[in-house]
Amino acid sequence: MSNHPIVHVEFSADDPKAAGKFYAELFGWKTESMPEMNYVTFEAEGGPGGGFNPLSEPVKAGDVLVYVTTDDIEASLAKAESLGGKTLVPKTEISKIGWFGMFVDPTGNKVGLFTGM
Repeated sequence: MSNHPIVHVEFSADDPKAAGKFYAELFGWKTESMPEMNYVTFEAEGGPGGGFNPLSEPVKAGDVLVYVTTDDIEASLAKAESLGGKTLVPKTEISKIGWFGMFVDPTGNKVGLFTGM
């Protein structure tokens, strides 16, 4: 069985730039704005990095989304479904970065899957 570490954490944010500034000042995290995606990433020393996801219909205030790396997003989504989960987002390309997918577990927790380029 392959290793599946947590590789990315997303916090919901009313204003991703302001959220990035807050955490940069609070914890010293390095942040980078991606205006084309209305998204701000962060790097946390010693831990997985992540980003600040703008609020939207599927992203509510207080949502935290964890991404787990996998070698095969489609197989992981199929296995999640066989165990009672439901696919929310099929394998989707993130330009020049990799691919992601998303499922909800039987309890209702959203979990992201990630494969880098």
